[in-house]
Amino acid sequence: MSELERINPPRLSPPTGFSHAVRAPSGTLVLLAGQTALDGAGRIVGTGVVEQFEQALTNLLAAAEAAGAGPADLAKLTVYAVDVADYRRNAAAIGRVWKRLAGSDYPAMAVIGATRLWDEAALVEIEGIAVVS
Repeated sequence: MSELERINPPRLSPPTGFSHAVRAPSGTLVLLAGQTALDGAGRIVGTGVVEQFEQALTNLLAAAEAAGAGPADLAKLTVYAVDVADYRRNAAAIGRVWKRLAGSDYPAMAVIGATRLWDEAALVEIEGIAVVS
């Protein structure tokens, strides 16, 4: 069970798919590098944002697990999308992927539009911060 406290003040709009703030207890920070939809052979998997989000999140969770962190330990994520409008159109499907892979706890999150990512075929990249005790 994570000790992260998700804070959603009632005076702010209700969050959907993120937490407004996440307070970490004394612990160890795990900084997670940006992950795209690369498979183990270094090829981009999927042609749509939902497929690529799923692979990128799978990769991020694998890196977190290797560092001793689980989905509930994710305190902050930044999602870079080459087409924010497409990301928003697919938000419900992306949310279902999140719940299936990471559960119902949401970290503090931001989605940022990017002209392009390191891998030219990548539509989304996810980086994060986890806190483990």
